Amino acid sequence: MAATTRAAVTGNATAAASSCVLLKTPFALKRGSNAALSFNDGRRLSRRLFSCKAIYNPQVQIKQEGQPETLDYRVFFEDTSGKKISPWHDIPLKLGDGVFNFIVEIPKESSAKMEVATDELYTPIKQDTKKGKLRYYPYNINWNYGLLPQTWEDPSFANSEVEGAFGDNDPVDVVEIGDARGKIGEVLKVKPLAALAMIDEGELDWKIVTISLDDPRASLVNDVDDVEKHFPGTLTAIRNWFRDYKIPDGKPANKFGLGNRAASKEYALKVITETNESWAKLVKRSIPAGDLSLL
Repeated sequence: MAATTRAAVTGNATAAASSCVLLKTPFALKRGSNAALSFNDGRRLSRRLFSCKAIYNPQVQIKQEGQPETLDYRVFFEDTSGKKISPWHDIPLKLGDGVFNFIVEIPKESSAKMEVATDELYTPIKQDTKKGKLRYYPYNINWNYGLLPQTWEDPSFANSEVEGAFGDNDPVDVVEIGDARGKIGEVLKVKPLAALAMIDEGELDWKIVTISLDDPRASLVNDVDDVEKHFPGTLTAIRNWFRDYKIPDGKPANKFGLGNRAASKEYALKVITETNESWAKLVKRSIPAGDLSLL
């Protein structure tokens, strides 16, 4: 099937300077006004791709290659010059005042299991596969689902607060509960409200519950109790959905730590901070990357 290419602008953001982690240890800046950034292992990367201006000014475009629901379908991210960037590494996490960027992988009321390809160059979004076949959830997910950029759940770290479970080697997952249906690759400004500590086959897989700042009820919800008040039953529904979605495939239900309850906004912010720090160590090569792409 012939490949198609489409582009769309996904958003504007001005980020806090504290998120400019990529300019630190993994790169060495050569002397001279036209210098390029170099990795410590000798590879070179253009200054523009990882400059604060490029990352913090993003009118980011998405470029779709291939046909949806095929094995070769990819959603790439580009900066304003048309250069490919990584949604995981190059979109800033923090926007200041408790607001974060959230990248939609799976729009609400859809079932194709889309995810950032953490082992591919520029980490595009693709549909997950199993044994060479495209993966789908057994039923639609009822919320926008995706990731927090510049976070990583370290598989070498055992979390003593969650049954000693190790991280799942992925960016942190986000469940966005607003009314609007997002689009694949859309970048939304969200505020965290709660955290669920899902344990999937022994691995810790955080779910950060958020709401888009564009949602009409965003001003009403600022913590876990507000979710129960203004979105009654939603936290239980999220937990039950992720607990049970593997059962139709003959697998056991997933478990949840922290007393099987949603933790507070304060705890969610703690998770975000810790996983952002883990990501920073990853991109600085302080932790082995294995098959993960750091570009």
